[in-house]
Amino acid sequence: MIDHISVGVSDLERSARFYEATLATLGLTRLVTRPGTVGFGKSYPEFWINLRQGMGKVAPESGTHICLRAKTTGEVDAFHAAALSAGGASDGAPGLRPHDRVKYYAAFVFDPDGNRVEAVTFPRENEG
Repeated sequence: MIDHISVGVSDLERSARFYEATLATLGLTRLVTRPGTVGFGKSYPEFWINLRQGMGKVAPESGTHICLRAKTTGEVDAFHAAALSAGGASDGAPGLRPHDRVKYYAAFVFDPDGNRVEAVTFPRENEG
């Protein structure tokens, strides 16, 4: 299984502020700061941002996205709201998504560099 993931960013401080606000809604905090990189997580850095000077904006059609697990629909809602407040853009407001096997509640955002990030939960029948 995946241990950690990283994304490239063109402005480390701007992106660190964005991810601090956004990931906090899912219980992740900044754990490591080194030259050119910042790591976020719960008990160890599982999500990294890495400075890529001269990096262009990620094309929306790149197809790449990262999905992070939320505990509740409320966390998904908070993730989306925090991302927008911190300079991100919506790529899908929080809500139930059609799926053939499970009840799936998610929200999609673009970070300031165009990286696509999703928060998802699988609510019980009485939630969402």
